[in-house]
Amino acid sequence: MQHKFRAISLSYKNAPVEIREIIALDDKAIQSLLIKLKEFFNVKDTLILSTCNRTEVYYAHELDLSVEIIKLIGTEKGIHNVVTYLEYFNIIHDDKEAIQHLFKVAMGLEAQVVGDMQISNQVKRAYQAAADQEMAGPFLHRLMHTIFFTNKRVVQETAFRDGAASVSYAAVELIEELTSNTINPRVLLIGLGEIGEDVAKNMAYLPQAEITLTNRTHEKALKMGAELGFKVIPFEDVYEAMEASDVIVSSIATSEPFITKELTKQFDIKSYKLFVDLSVPRSIETTVEDVPGVLLYNVDNIQSKATETLERRLASVPHVETIITESIEEFYDWKKEMMVSPTINKLKNALEQIRKEELERYLKNSSEKEYAIIDKITKSMMQKIIKVPVVQLRAACKKDQAEGMIDIISDLFDLEKENSKK
Repeated sequence: MQHKFRAISLSYKNAPVEIREIIALDDKAIQSLLIKLKEFFNVKDTLILSTCNRTEVYYAHELDLSVEIIKLIGTEKGIHNVVTYLEYFNIIHDDKEAIQHLFKVAMGLEAQVVGDMQISNQVKRAYQAAADQEMAGPFLHRLMHTIFFTNKRVVQETAFRDGAASVSYAAVELIEELTSNTINPRVLLIGLGEIGEDVAKNMAYLPQAEITLTNRTHEKALKMGAELGFKVIPFEDVYEAMEASDVIVSSIATSEPFITKELTKQFDIKSYKLFVDLSVPRSIETTVEDVPGVLLYNVDNIQSKATETLERRLASVPHVETIITESIEEFYDWKKEMMVSPTINKLKNALEQIRKEELERYLKNSSEKEYAIIDKITKSMMQKIIKVPVVQLRAACKKDQAEGMIDIISDLFDLEKENSKK
């Protein structure tokens, strides 16, 4: 029996950042959750994806485990009343719909900024985490490699990934717009994780700005600063740097706010100070906006302007969707083949067992030459006999009638009985 592929999704589409940051999972929590799903429910094919915009669990199982999985997430996060967040989750039970959703997420069609290039690497890391825990069987391996091949087609055949239009780029566009009347705005970037690194690279589009980088791992900041020509300061000097900056972009992993209202009140703000929070969980208290002169933006209210790049991407969406449809059809052809393969193997084994038994019964006293001739003839006969049911099974796959044909052949050749003999 093939298990249904299902999905549990909490994303920016149905959950604000204050909910997403509560549910968001770090690498350690993802690893722990994968282990629990394997041990508690014997789930084999599982993918857990957690980014600033979404936390999603994809799994294959005959039972609907959505509530149990959400409760396990609550356990990992120390949330005792996690069921109260159920309304923010989109539960997908339909096999094909769940697969289609994963394709769209992996291609960037479901991203907050359409075509966001970061999501492809995030999906690859989620797959690697599953593989590391031996939570990726033949089904998930095939599905993920089909997705990766689809991504290559999208890059090669469309303009969907042309240019830079990620959340990081949208943040840089926002900074450029809000500092347009400031001569040589001073910009401080705190944190050089995946998003922070992408922001730093996009800041090359702010030639008039004075960019300063800082990171908990100072060596990484030095390397990036040298690569991009930006100033670098030790992380322990970050508070003095915030005081001197016009724009502070925070992209650090922290369980508690790193920049608080009390801290912000100590700054001598002459005209304005712009804070951009790209962290999930958020690293800047929302109440900093109560301080005169402070502006705060987070991942939910950063919107990319309708740039030429974004327009080209949007124009490419129908082509991308066509490629996805073709890939899903190809994957389903493989999935259907996988569905009938066990029956074909059982049938081959059952007929081979009959053939061997009859050879042993009637050719005990035959010569080696005689045995070889009859062995060859009976093998040829068996291959011709099995050809028709195999062709019929594969044809039934194309018509979505495989289950009925499997039952007929299993009853006709008594394959369950043959299988139980082993």
